Amino acid sequence: MEERAIQLKSEVLKALAQPTRLKILELLRNGERCICEIVPAINGEQSNISRHISVMQKSHLITTRKDGVKVMVKVRDPRIFEILDTVGLFLKTQMQEQSRLMRAL
Repeated sequence: MEERAIQLKSEVLKALAQPTRLKILELLRNGERCICEIVPAINGEQSNISRHISVMQKSHLITTRKDGVKVMVKVRDPRIFEILDTVGLFLKTQMQEQSRLMRAL
């Protein structure tokens, strides 16, 4: 695989590899939200949330737009949720396998 493609994939995965960013993405699952809604919803601080949003923008996961004084945030491509859902299924399978092993002990 081309080195640049590997680098780009790595950047996207790094952007996803942070709990606050995953919380933000999950909030955006149902559509665009104002940063003013995101901050209290995840019990965060404005500056911290803005920094996470900036990281996700640089990785092309989300986009922002101004709506008067509000900054609106939305997922750039909803296929990102397929990745998150696949990780959830992967973890569920792992937990089921561990549960079977524990019962066998």
